[in-house]
Amino acid sequence: MAGPKATAAFEQALQLMPGGVNSPVRAFKSVGSTPIFADRGEGPYLYDTDGQRYVDYLMSWGPLIWGHAHPEIVQAIRSAAERGTSFGLPTELETAMAQKVIQLLPSLEVVRMVNSGTEATMSAIRLARAATKRSYVVKFVGCYHGHADQFLVKAGSGVASLGLPDSPGVPKEIAERTIAIPYNDIDALRDLFLTRGEEIAAVIVEPVAGNMNCVLPRPGYLQAVRELTRSYDALLIFDEVITGFRVGLSGAQGRFGIQPDLTTFGKVIGAGLPVGAYGGRRDLMEMIAPSGPVYQGGTLSGNPLAMSAGLVSLNMLEQAANDGLYERMEQYGNQVVEQFLRLGQARGLPVYGHAIGGMYGLFFHEGPVYDFADVCTSNVELYVQFFHSMLAKGVLFAPSAMESAFVSAVHTETELNATLDAMERAFAELK
Repeated sequence: MAGPKATAAFEQALQLMPGGVNSPVRAFKSVGSTPIFADRGEGPYLYDTDGQRYVDYLMSWGPLIWGHAHPEIVQAIRSAAERGTSFGLPTELETAMAQKVIQLLPSLEVVRMVNSGTEATMSAIRLARAATKRSYVVKFVGCYHGHADQFLVKAGSGVASLGLPDSPGVPKEIAERTIAIPYNDIDALRDLFLTRGEEIAAVIVEPVAGNMNCVLPRPGYLQAVRELTRSYDALLIFDEVITGFRVGLSGAQGRFGIQPDLTTFGKVIGAGLPVGAYGGRRDLMEMIAPSGPVYQGGTLSGNPLAMSAGLVSLNMLEQAANDGLYERMEQYGNQVVEQFLRLGQARGLPVYGHAIGGMYGLFFHEGPVYDFADVCTSNVELYVQFFHSMLAKGVLFAPSAMESAFVSAVHTETELNATLDAMERAFAELK
């Protein structure tokens, strides 16, 4: 439970911010408690304002692949800040970042920096509609692509965590232009294209669904989505806000051998700083202003702090990938999952899980999890107990059964053993 400093801080925050937070899932409502308040981070650890230390698997919801306050990243930010925090003019850093991202992801020929994952996905959809001269977009139930109006239709992440309906304030006319179908159901997508293929501008998908916990694509699913979109002249957008540089150096598209038309990224490319990007085929991206008529801009886009931190992070990832970083992170996640399954099965509890790259999912669910309907039949009450028990033992998971867990490059055997031990004690307490 939150300590006295966090409790007092939250009481004050409740008077000043909606729900006391600047992003809904931080409020810990879905786990029924007052949130802990972060004070600082160091490597794989997070320290709260009450002085407690946690092995952190939240990792700022994914982007901190190098953990908290990595010395080289901090130095890059410090050096950039000494030169200026924002210019509103082009910098060579932006070109260097674009060059690095394009080098690492073969499907990208041109890229545009923005300030968040939401901006990236919103801009990619606008571009897709302009390029195809069609207005309908297909998304998948439980996948979250940010909080732009067209995406708050059967969304995952905080919307699902809080049990909210499709958001008030979204005009019916906009919501009607988004078609939501089940994830991992290729027949549903095939049937939709048969009846409405000429109206569909794009299909946007999290290649590994990371906002309804962590749900893997069925074998061949993403390949089938690629074939369908191509045959109907619709664009395929990979939302790699979570999976980009997290499941592999070339993201999920590299891992699964798929070449989407457009790709979106979030703060992972800035080592956790506020940044995003979208990119893809040259003929599409050159429709963006000032090269073309599709407008999108931002004063802080390509911010020098984020570009500096991101370049250091990506360069380190490129080197570490050659030394087996992603295999080590996946092995780490698999060991956590195996302990979870072993302990749950020994207690006769419904458990399921899997890991991919630096992310993994733990479910109190009987049998495989393939889509949002499966996630919603998981035992949330057991997860809430598990979350609090692990938190009390110094291990931080997401305060929601709908979110993934993340391993960083700086988690070691020490943190793994502490986690496995805490998990054994936590399962002994589950009712």
